[in-house]
Amino acid sequence: MEKLVSSWGNNVKALPHNYIFPPELRPGNNLKISFTTNIPVIDLSELENHHHRFQTIQKIIKASEEFGFFQVINHGVDINLMKETRKVMKELFEMGDEYKQKLYSEDPLKPCRLYTSRPTYATDDNLHLWRDSFIHPCHPLDQWQHLWPQNPTKYREYVGACSVEVKKLASRMLRLISEGVGLECEYFEKGGLSGSMLVSLNHYPACPEPSLTLGVSKHSDPNLVTILLQDYVSGLQVLHNGQWIAVEPLPDAFLVNVGFQLQVH
Repeated sequence: MEKLVSSWGNNVKALPHNYIFPPELRPGNNLKISFTTNIPVIDLSELENHHHRFQTIQKIIKASEEFGFFQVINHGVDINLMKETRKVMKELFEMGDEYKQKLYSEDPLKPCRLYTSRPTYATDDNLHLWRDSFIHPCHPLDQWQHLWPQNPTKYREYVGACSVEVKKLASRMLRLISEGVGLECEYFEKGGLSGSMLVSLNHYPACPEPSLTLGVSKHSDPNLVTILLQDYVSGLQVLHNGQWIAVEPLPDAFLVNVGFQLQVH
């Protein structure tokens, strides 16, 4: 299990050589990061007010076009469910090595697997990201839930319940975006483009030398939308007008990321 950062990362004092990025790719090098600018925050409760509905939808469209990202609050997902889901996801990476070995796989075709990451653009096969990931399908729930981990004992319950609510939220966002650009509200549902959904958990243990490595490489998501539940530590950055913006994690918010498929449509 030495491959999983969560199994050994907290016990090291210096970064292993295969986690040290070339100087030109290290975080902060040749980059300016803004901690004062932030991506838009949209209050979905304003949709209930007939007079504010149009303006709120236009805020979503503008944020999608200008940033490709926005945070939503008052989204309808139970706050306690969000907290318990965060908690049980963290517990998964704190399970013993023997148990995590059963979940570990380097086979990208295995639907439910725990793995450690490397940057897709790396020419050096030994270069790794300071991150472990766990991924599995979650929709339709009854088709996939039995493949999920049985431990932590509440994993299936909370992640299942939360994934159902997030699927509703994603569908709602797609309908609002469709309406905002003049399409039929159920354009994506009728086109069969919004049927699948994955849960992807990223875990970043405390790093002894964070200035030398990365947890996630710069990238764009290929799907329609990503609904991200952040923890309470600022780490995510969004590229806007050539400048990286540090995204402030709002405790009860979801972050919406517009993917390539939605941009194409």
